[in-house]
Amino acid sequence: METAICGRIALSPNHVLSPKSGDKHSLSRGPWISRGILMALSATGLGKGGGLLERPIIEKTTPGRESEFDLRKSRKTAPPYRVILHNDNYNKREYVVQVLMKVIPGMTLDNAVNIMQEAHYNGLSVVIICAQADAEDHCMQLRGNGLLSSIEPASGGC
Repeated sequence: METAICGRIALSPNHVLSPKSGDKHSLSRGPWISRGILMALSATGLGKGGGLLERPIIEKTTPGRESEFDLRKSRKTAPPYRVILHNDNYNKREYVVQVLMKVIPGMTLDNAVNIMQEAHYNGLSVVIICAQADAEDHCMQLRGNGLLSSIEPASGGC
């Protein structure tokens, strides 16, 4: 009896394990063979009557890539932080712009000038919002270049 019922395929052990010569539809030829099918057949202990085998579930994954669940989970455990630039009376505006462009990846001249201007007129400015580890690194690099900076959780406001 070879019929498909509810996602299952009826197979006889003779059909899979000892195909007829010239049989084009044999499961043991071409792309249809699967080590999982043969292992499942031997594990079920099929006798002479044959048996049912569930279809294998093939999950496509890319090596080295996290699933969406893992990404959402990591986002929940690592809340974003703001890197804040404070105004000071020691550094020239041009120097502040140069440091921002050097320290912050992808910082353009226009963005650096706007951040510097906002810090100059308002006393502080948000430089970037990122993960805590990156925010701490950026803050330390800004401080290492003589600028006043701090970090805070980005959850309030924004």
